[in-house]
Parts: sequence; structure tokens; C-alpha cells
Amino acid sequence: MKEWIGLVVRLVVGGVWIAAAVVKLPDPAQSVAAVRAYQLLPSSIVPTVGQLLPVVELVVGLCLVVGLLTRGAAVLSAILFVAFIVGISSAWARGITIDCGCFGGGGYDPDAASKYPWEIARDAALLVGSLYLAWLPTSRLSLDSLMFRRTVPEGS
Repeated sequence: MKEWIGLVVRLVVGGVWIAAAVVKLPDPAQSVAAVRAYQLLPSSIVPTVGQLLPVVELVVGLCLVVGLLTRGAAVLSAILFVAFIVGISSAWARGITIDCGCFGGGGYDPDAASKYPWEIARDAALLVGSLYLAWLPTSRLSLDSLMFRRTVPEGS
């Protein structure tokens, strides 16, 4: 049963990463602006983070969906979700009203404060899923199970 649960969690978390990346990849400037809006990182690294983040999200999402290097992808996923929760919480605590930029967009949003609890809850749930996969990375229909199959030597 755990392997079927792992499959569902892989598909959900990986699908969210892919969806987030696909929306952001066509407009790297908007992704950079979304990272800048949080006012957390030094301005010298904001462009790099803003441009690389959608690529990292896509790679993590694809790895999770196909079940390749699942534990590593899940750990990276968990780290990203912790960073996003910290970022959104920080913006909320400082009274910054911005769209999270999670699925494109970013920048000023007058209704942001009412959205922050939902965004934090969503990311927390996805963090739990990521931690589950880091703890139990073996799941059905994964490339890991094909590529890293354990075999028992004959005669054992």
C-alpha cells in the first residue's frame, strides 16, 4: 500500500512543480520580479535565482513524476517548500502585499494578506508529501525501481 501512496504523492507534488515551472519559464523577467518583490535576497543574486528557480522546479517535478532519483528530488522539493513558506511568512509579517509568484505573476497584490494563509497551508501540505517521499522513496511505476532493482544472487 505504501508504494501506491508514494505514487500518488509523487504525481501530485511533481505535478505541482511542473505546473509552476511551465507557467514561469516563458517569462523569466516576471520570475525575477517575483523573487525581487520578497525583498529577502541581495539584489546581486535575485536575477540568478529568478531565472534558475523555474528550471529547478521543472527538473524536480519531472524527477518526481517519473520516479527518478526520488529521494534526492524529494529532499530538494522539501528544501524549496521550506524556503517558500519562510518567504511568504516573512512577507506577511512585514506587511508586504505581493502575489506569491508561485504560479507566475508576482508583484503587488492588494488581497495578498488574505491569500497568505492558504498559500502557506498548501506549501506545508506539499512539504509533508515531499518529506514522505524522502523517507519512503520506493513507489509504484518509478524509474528508480527499474534502474536500481535489487537482485538476489543465485544460490542465496
